[in-house]
Amino acid sequence: MRIFLAVLILLSPFCLAHAELPSASALAINQALSSGKPTVIDLGARSCIPCKKMAPILESLSSEYRSKAGVLFIDVHEDQDAAKRFRVQMIPTQIFFDAKGREVSRHMGFMDKEALLKGLKSAGLK
Repeated sequence: MRIFLAVLILLSPFCLAHAELPSASALAINQALSSGKPTVIDLGARSCIPCKKMAPILESLSSEYRSKAGVLFIDVHEDQDAAKRFRVQMIPTQIFFDAKGREVSRHMGFMDKEALLKGLKSAGLK
């Protein structure tokens, strides 16, 4: 039993990594905002508890709506320029952009899947 628990503890960081989007680069951000699709950018940190809870939700949305919307994550601890660019005051912050790359709304704090979908729909997701 102790061995099983030790293995589980050692493997847990690898299990979490599967439920996380990579931190988007400046190029990926610019491509998403000029793609002609609505986009949500979640600005947070891998060490932030609400951000960790949102990671599998963002991963799911990214897969489900790949051809219809952009879903990006930016770790503001790794990319402080993005935090400045998007004027982040608190993490997590979600910013919704329309198909022309214009900000239509933003939210600070945890968002569940339903709320993220509502934000994307307000940005033009069909």
